[in-house]
Amino acid sequence: MEHPLSLFKHCPECGSVHFEIHNEKSKRCADCGFVYYFNSSAATVALIMNERNELLVCRRAKAPAKGTLDLPGGFIDMFETGEEGITREVKEETGMEVEKAEYLFSLPNIYVYSGFTVHTLDLFFRCTVSDTLHYKAMDDAADVFFLPLKDICTEDFGLSSIRKGLKIFLGKADEY
Repeated sequence: MEHPLSLFKHCPECGSVHFEIHNEKSKRCADCGFVYYFNSSAATVALIMNERNELLVCRRAKAPAKGTLDLPGGFIDMFETGEEGITREVKEETGMEVEKAEYLFSLPNIYVYSGFTVHTLDLFFRCTVSDTLHYKAMDDAADVFFLPLKDICTEDFGLSSIRKGLKIFLGKADEY
């Protein structure tokens, strides 16, 4: 896989074409000295359970992995905390109001969007919502429904970090 830095041809500070590899994480401009570090983007994932021990899952409406299962979540906007980001994403995708977001763990992921490789750090949150009976598929979710934990097949989930995160969560479900 080509490193994402290879797509950046000009210095974002001065526009120079002398924007060269500095090390495995950065490029440096030979003209102005600006160094750009390519870091992961922060993303969130919601684990929402109902009183019947079922997990809220979504069906992806858009690429990547369109049509596969997913969990509510998405990219954290600038100036948002992880908790604010997951609260907003759950509301946008399901209409549900998050009352509490408890950080559980994180996993690195590679998310290809419009042909561009985005390295993400996915933050998994156990979310408590005010109402588990009223929700609807919105934004980039084609469908939203609760699935009994015993019926979850991680291979049905299209993104690798979600599959890995579910394996961790299901392995420790009694602790969460």
